[in-house]
Amino acid sequence: MSSLQTSVFPPLDSPESQRRRRWRMLKDRSASYGVAIGGLSVVIAIVLIFFYLMYVVLPLFSSASTERVAEYDLPGEGGASLYLAMEEQAEIGFRLTKTGNAHFFNVRNGDSIDDIVLEIPPGAEISSFAAGEQETTRLALGFSNGSALIARHIYRVTYPDDKRLITPAIVYPLGEEPFEIDENAEALIHIAFQDGEEEATLVAQTQDGRLLLTHFTKEESFTDDPPELERLQVTLDSPEIKILKLLLDKEQRNLYIVTIDGGLIHIDVSDKEDPQQVQKLHLVDAGLQVTSVQFLTGDISLLVGDSSGRVVQWFSVRDERGNEILTPIRDFSLQQHSENKSAISGIASEHSRKGFVAADNHGRLTIYHTTAERLMLSEQASSVAISTVAMAPRANAILAEDVEGRLSFWQVENEHPEISWTSLWGKVWYESYEEPVYSWQSSSASNDFEPKLSITPLVYGTIKAAFYAMLLAMPLAIFGAIYTAYFMAPRMRRIVKPSIETMEALPTVILGFLAGLWLAPLMEANLPGIFSLLIIVPAGVLLFAFTWHHLPSRIRHCVPEGWDAALLLPVILLLGAFSFGLSEPLEAFLFGGDMRAWLQSELGVGFDQRNALVVGLAMGFAVIPTIFSITEDAVFSVPKHLSDGSLALGATPWQTLVFVVILTASPGIFSAVMIGMGRAVGETMIVLMATGNTPLMDFSIFQGMRTLSANIAVEMPEAEVDSTHYRVLFLAALVLFGFTFVFNTLAEIVRQRLRLKYSSL
Repeated sequence: MSSLQTSVFPPLDSPESQRRRRWRMLKDRSASYGVAIGGLSVVIAIVLIFFYLMYVVLPLFSSASTERVAEYDLPGEGGASLYLAMEEQAEIGFRLTKTGNAHFFNVRNGDSIDDIVLEIPPGAEISSFAAGEQETTRLALGFSNGSALIARHIYRVTYPDDKRLITPAIVYPLGEEPFEIDENAEALIHIAFQDGEEEATLVAQTQDGRLLLTHFTKEESFTDDPPELERLQVTLDSPEIKILKLLLDKEQRNLYIVTIDGGLIHIDVSDKEDPQQVQKLHLVDAGLQVTSVQFLTGDISLLVGDSSGRVVQWFSVRDERGNEILTPIRDFSLQQHSENKSAISGIASEHSRKGFVAADNHGRLTIYHTTAERLMLSEQASSVAISTVAMAPRANAILAEDVEGRLSFWQVENEHPEISWTSLWGKVWYESYEEPVYSWQSSSASNDFEPKLSITPLVYGTIKAAFYAMLLAMPLAIFGAIYTAYFMAPRMRRIVKPSIETMEALPTVILGFLAGLWLAPLMEANLPGIFSLLIIVPAGVLLFAFTWHHLPSRIRHCVPEGWDAALLLPVILLLGAFSFGLSEPLEAFLFGGDMRAWLQSELGVGFDQRNALVVGLAMGFAVIPTIFSITEDAVFSVPKHLSDGSLALGATPWQTLVFVVILTASPGIFSAVMIGMGRAVGETMIVLMATGNTPLMDFSIFQGMRTLSANIAVEMPEAEVDSTHYRVLFLAALVLFGFTFVFNTLAEIVRQRLRLKYSSL
């Protein structure tokens, strides 16, 4: 015996024992360092993810900046500019003078590139001027002989010797000959013009006060010649008013007449033969004057500058009677200090965003963004008043002309003006909306689109989806786990637990696919059956349990203890089939044959096929295995001596479960719930395929939603790198990251307190 012990267990001080101890200690230290390095690596990876998200997101909140590149005398002849513009690359400037001289020049030094004299009728002079939509670069000139000319400045880009060459030119899209607008040959003192693909409209006021609307219908021409025009002219009712400016929107439907006393008359000219006055109002307070009026890009909003230095955005809002009423929406003077305010002398809108630059009589340039309600920057551009201002098509440069005949060129860095705390988290009053709303709509086919980048509906949708998923998953998973761990027979437990855990291996894309294409139509067709299922199945299970409990003992003892749950399988299947069988009769009896229509007509609740109910069932099915497995392990791991001691002291099994087992297992149960919640919050494919992806602020179980994770998955592939949309999606990821981190941190604190509180049981 002693020799056997010697061969198997060498002496502690033998070289073999010492070698084994050293090897064991080496493995222990290696494992310890490996675990530590792994843990630190996870922490470092999370920190790096956080800093990368911050790196992408922070430029959203950077301020705008400007740099004066050049200042020089007005290029060319003809005096002050009627109009200033730049081509897309912000390399060539264009200015038009009252003498009809069109000057193209290098914006960086003022060197002349080309001078063109427009076709002015002999003996006439320019008496009025208007610019059409910015993208079309069309200009309308009204002459003192009652005629008008439509011109356009264009820029042809060629690449001789692989070098870009921009060649400016003036063209006449409707012909080089001026149109006779007034047969009485009265001077056109005010003019407005818009040119579309199929029609063009010109509105002019003559010297004697008449207001003429001239409409041209274009006939297709298969040559390069100007199109043939069919003309219609109407004289508009115009009381004795002194007009400051005429504006016609690009749809050629709304005519705005701004008067010198600060009034505005809105005329609907959709029907060119019978224009109708829509509204008459005052744009400024008493004692103030309108000094500048300009369309915001898209021609939906009016920007009105006055003598107090205030700029107000107006657009039409539908009132209770369905009428479109021009309404003041935003006042941008509140964002400046009172000492900086001076009369607005010029306004220039950005070409593709909802921003604008305002110039004043103190020589200051101020850039705003309307949707974000944000003052981007304010810069002293001149020591005297600025008379004319223009912004480059890409909003990266500004030309400013002062009253002393000096022109300054500014580079602008303003990448993400759409972002502010209000635009991300608050209600925003968007153009054509009846009231401020939370909205997410990041893109559109139109360049005039106003991006709606509120994250609030996405956060709301994330919470909504997680709430309904947990509403289903928590009771089923926790109660099922408690029963499995505490009451179920060991042999049956060894079948049930792995079976439920296997559910977690199902790909969520398969669950989302089934939820969207099978479950959603099934629920829509059997909506009363779904709700009756929630009542009939629990009631039927309780009734079966009550009946089983009162059966004779010889019958009940036929089923081994702990196997009772197996009897519920056929019961639940039968009750489910019965509930679905009742769906059609219930719908016919209670809801007139159509529960969806009844919900809409009687309760005002809309029904979307892919709704929160579908998500709750599908995502709850995905979350149940996680919560069940962790909860079951926590309950099963409660030391037996605790439950045995409780039973020995006279407590019933239920009392032992409630006051001993569950309390001891509460840290594990809480962890299970938090991990399940984390999965529900971060779930992507199920909500992507089963919700309809509608970013609504509606908690109704019959409406869909869009979550943060689903929104990132949908829109990130189409987002332009480094664009505002791209960075806001990263901001959504950062919000999701922060939400999960804070939530899990609080959960860990609560779990530790529960562990300390109940560890002494």
